[in-house]
Amino acid sequence: MTQPVTYLFCLGATKAGTTWLHSQLSAHPDCHLRTIKEYHYFNKRAGAEFDSAIATLAATRKRYNEALAKRKGPRRVRPLARLRDMRAYEAVLASRQIEPAAFRDFLVEGIDDARLVADFTPAYSLLPEDDLRAMAAFAPDTRAIYLIRDPLDRLWSHVRMVASRIAPTRIAQEAQALMERIVAGETEGEAGAVTKRGDYATIIPKLTRAFGPKRLLVMFYEDLMTRAGFARVCRFLGIEEVTAEFDRRVHAGASVAMPGPLAVRARAFLRPQYDFVARTFPELPEAWRLNMNEA
Repeated sequence: MTQPVTYLFCLGATKAGTTWLHSQLSAHPDCHLRTIKEYHYFNKRAGAEFDSAIATLAATRKRYNEALAKRKGPRRVRPLARLRDMRAYEAVLASRQIEPAAFRDFLVEGIDDARLVADFTPAYSLLPEDDLRAMAAFAPDTRAIYLIRDPLDRLWSHVRMVASRIAPTRIAQEAQALMERIVAGETEGEAGAVTKRGDYATIIPKLTRAFGPKRLLVMFYEDLMTRAGFARVCRFLGIEEVTAEFDRRVHAGASVAMPGPLAVRARAFLRPQYDFVARTFPELPEAWRLNMNEA
């Protein structure tokens, strides 16, 4: 490591392009991203949460080893790196407490001449502001990215993802039922959790206060996957502007149309989010303007 390192936290929003951005930065020559995308390191509190994370990593490593043992020929590099990273992260968690220095050392291990490391955990956006301030002080050069997507498109994508997990053979029915509960104002359980992940009006001011406007980039999903948008991300991070895979989509989920009357109610439910973002960022992508006009 021959130069100062930038530490990036990508804090969401869920279903707004975090996985795509992680894949692009993983391939960037100036970046050193280990094979684990979401660490959930800073949202652990009790020892039991650390125990659960360690047990999950151990079970995942066991499955990886079993799968690799069944393959013929030489082992591929990425699965081996994944095993290595899981073992190293288990060691970080072993203390059962938050130790920023240990996590920093883990992120930069093997960095060579790269200049940026990262943790992509969308759930961090729900942390209390004091915890986010502590994350902002993680290292001398700590920056944050928060990706936002058209509220209706983000919500429906998130709902479909949850529905596919709950009832993979009945995604359309499960998605519609969950969306009905959300627009009816349900705040508990899965409905409440999905809604909170897209509460831009609460999350963006909190992140801005915690990280400061110069160390936080709020980026539209609709702009991210363009040459100009990705170049803006690179400039913010202080890395070389390179070409990304703009035609690639990840975790797109099942294609399920939302019933028209439900979409009308959903736009009305999301109107405060549209209005907040419009006040904060006057230049809105076309998808946002269209849905605002129909709300």
